[in-house]
Amino acid sequence: MNDLNLQLERPSVPTLKDDELTRESWKIFQIMAEFVEGFEKLASIPPSVSIFGSARTHPEHPHYTLAVDIAERLSNAGFSVVSGGGPGIMEAVNKGAYDGKSPSVGLNVVLPHEQSANEYQDVSLSFRHFFARKVMFVKFASAYVVLPGGFGTLDELAEILTLVQTGKTRRIPIVLVGSKFWDGLIQWFRQSMVAEGTIDPDDLNLFQLVDKPEEVVEAIFTYYDDRCFEPSAAEREILLHL
Repeated sequence: MNDLNLQLERPSVPTLKDDELTRESWKIFQIMAEFVEGFEKLASIPPSVSIFGSARTHPEHPHYTLAVDIAERLSNAGFSVVSGGGPGIMEAVNKGAYDGKSPSVGLNVVLPHEQSANEYQDVSLSFRHFFARKVMFVKFASAYVVLPGGFGTLDELAEILTLVQTGKTRRIPIVLVGSKFWDGLIQWFRQSMVAEGTIDPDDLNLFQLVDKPEEVVEAIFTYYDDRCFEPSAAEREILLHL
């Protein structure tokens, strides 16, 4: 049997045509515009809480009702409430905040499917780029609340945990809601990640787990009992380089 030649030839590097290169170069201005509009509109909303959860949760689901309750309580407590602006838990969050005393904020994103802006938004922004949108969730947040969700929710949770762990953003309360949903993941953190040394045991203290709406509000106010909701000068410097 002849030996197989398993060496691949080095592929040629594709070159962009002039019109393609121009389009790529001008894309930066669209990205800049999203950041500028986001910073200008959201600078006036602190203190705020960013809340995440599944876009696929139906209004009759208990998680939807839970999200409405949490958001309304936070809104009445004086927090602007920020969601992804779409359906499911995001709609529930905006609905609860809309019925409360403080602004309901939706950071919408253009997607091929699933995402359509809900009607309960006092402040509404639309993004084409996930990364620009994700910066807005973090930069102005005094807390993160994470309800049951899918890959997008896990992405946002991993994002804030990583940013806080690495010191790229200030320490804020990260509250997971729903022990039945999150317990398996937390056990995996402990039994696999901590056991393998990929995270420190203290990293498990970056978040807390609750089940009731009032516990969410209590967790946030307890965290800020001896500090200001507004970032300190040092924290503002960190957020400037987020």
